[in-house]
Amino acid sequence: MSTTQPALVSGLAEIADRYDVVLCDIWGVIHNGREAFPAACEALSRFNAERGPVILISNAPRPNPPVIEQLMGFGVPRDAFAEVVTSGDATRVLLAERAPGPAWKIGPDRDWPLYEGLGLQEVPLEQAAFISCTGPFDDENDTPEDYREDFCKAIARGLEMVCANPDIVVQRGDKLIYCGGALAQLYEALDGRVLMAGKPHPAIYDLALARAAERLGRPADRTRVLCIGDGLGTDIRGANAQKLDVAFIANGIHGEETVRDGRLQPKVVEHLLSIEGLTATYALADLVW
Repeated sequence: MSTTQPALVSGLAEIADRYDVVLCDIWGVIHNGREAFPAACEALSRFNAERGPVILISNAPRPNPPVIEQLMGFGVPRDAFAEVVTSGDATRVLLAERAPGPAWKIGPDRDWPLYEGLGLQEVPLEQAAFISCTGPFDDENDTPEDYREDFCKAIARGLEMVCANPDIVVQRGDKLIYCGGALAQLYEALDGRVLMAGKPHPAIYDLALARAAERLGRPADRTRVLCIGDGLGTDIRGANAQKLDVAFIANGIHGEETVRDGRLQPKVVEHLLSIEGLTATYALADLVW
């Protein structure tokens, strides 16, 4: 049972026999946006080979093929996972319901595979029926405030935003960059309406568990599914909402607070969980076997 005082475990091997499926976050857990974490990849490869399917579950706003290609580029071995399910995969369902739009699309060019084959018309804000957001146009430099004026115009027209990436920030190397969730957060703060399918929302978990069932050849026993992630508001909140066990990886997005001199700070982790109203089953500094 989860508590705000998660059990401290030395690695995945200590608890692997309790689970048949792992739903694992990607960014911050198995890579940092530039390179893979070898120990984390080894842990997932071991589970995937010896225990059951590892489903990587990501708030990337693109469908999974380019995400898998990116993982390979970072050095993540293919045997570290059975499937990849993205927020983009789940969001395409929401977008297809709104085709042909027209839509004002916010996001970098690399996210355009999200729209392939959907028949959505892209138009300027003034002509749009809704907004589709994958992230800032320039995530290296843009901040949410850069969008305030346009968002006020959109809200005055009653436009809904479909946000393909609920993450607020992610770590790219040693830098934190804004994601779609930061723009959606501002849009909601200005009284705009936002729909999301990625973590912590149910659609992405439904899709991930369906993929796990295909691999298992039967429905997954939810008491034997372990979520792994570093994001309190996405990975941990999503697992809590699904009533699934979850391992918090401290040395990710919250690493500056929760890990000192390479050592996990249990009281800090407990405090962060408590103030967010969240629970975790386990805590590790890093994902290792």
